[in-house]
Amino acid sequence: MPWWNPWSSTTKGDQKDEESLRSKTTRILNSTSEAVGEATDSAQRRLQDASSSSTFKAFAEPQTIIAAAILTTASLGLYKFYKSYLRRIPQATGITAGFLRKRSLVGKVTSVGDGDNFRFYHTPGGRLAGWGWFPGRRVPKDKKELKDQTIHLRLAGVDAPELAHFGRPSQPHAQEALDWLTAYVLGRRVRAYVYKIDQYNRVVGTAYVWRGLFRRDVGLQMLRAGFATVYEAKTGAEFGKGLEAKYRSAEWWAKTKRKGMWAGSRKDYESPREYKTRYASTPPPDEPKV
Repeated sequence: MPWWNPWSSTTKGDQKDEESLRSKTTRILNSTSEAVGEATDSAQRRLQDASSSSTFKAFAEPQTIIAAAILTTASLGLYKFYKSYLRRIPQATGITAGFLRKRSLVGKVTSVGDGDNFRFYHTPGGRLAGWGWFPGRRVPKDKKELKDQTIHLRLAGVDAPELAHFGRPSQPHAQEALDWLTAYVLGRRVRAYVYKIDQYNRVVGTAYVWRGLFRRDVGLQMLRAGFATVYEAKTGAEFGKGLEAKYRSAEWWAKTKRKGMWAGSRKDYESPREYKTRYASTPPPDEPKV
């Protein structure tokens, strides 16, 4: 028979109380943890909402809107300035309608092909933009580098004697006209006021070069030298504003002073326009008749 234990009932009661206490403590800790988690999430959401609200308010501030508008306008203005004044145009076909009769092109003459036309390398901005002295801003000299990179210009308002083409003979003084134009413009900086693109993809315009301290109209000086006539045609004649009268006066002066091709007898004289008209209806000797 076992001995009676007077503490047995007390120990069982303590175990139950201890388990109950542990259970309550666990529940309290879990509840507290959940409450802390909810509070943390709520605080984070409030911080995010506050941040978003402050960011939106910052973008909505008048000074921010004004600064963005100024920056956008300045960027568009710089792009437009570059496109209008600093973009290099490689060929006459790249000249937009906005240039014609409104703008001029600056460049360096690289070759002279006939008595009234030449090619120049477009140098937008000229020396102020670094052409001729800044690294990377040079005009090519090699023919391979210049291929498809020059603008072909036909002098407006003048007509020089025709060189031999397609088996047709050259006109008297044609070589002299070519030599005069070559000596006058080759290798020089030129400014051309452009009017239109002709059927040969040349730009028709008035060209100016600096000779000493003065800027000279190339076409006008050629007329005064007696190596060109005023361009005569029923349609398509182009003159700069107010230049036609000056050109006719220069031709009259050269005739009077017997300059250039006017120095000899005019008995058998044939103008460049008459020459071209005479051959217009006759195919060149080396071309078959159709």
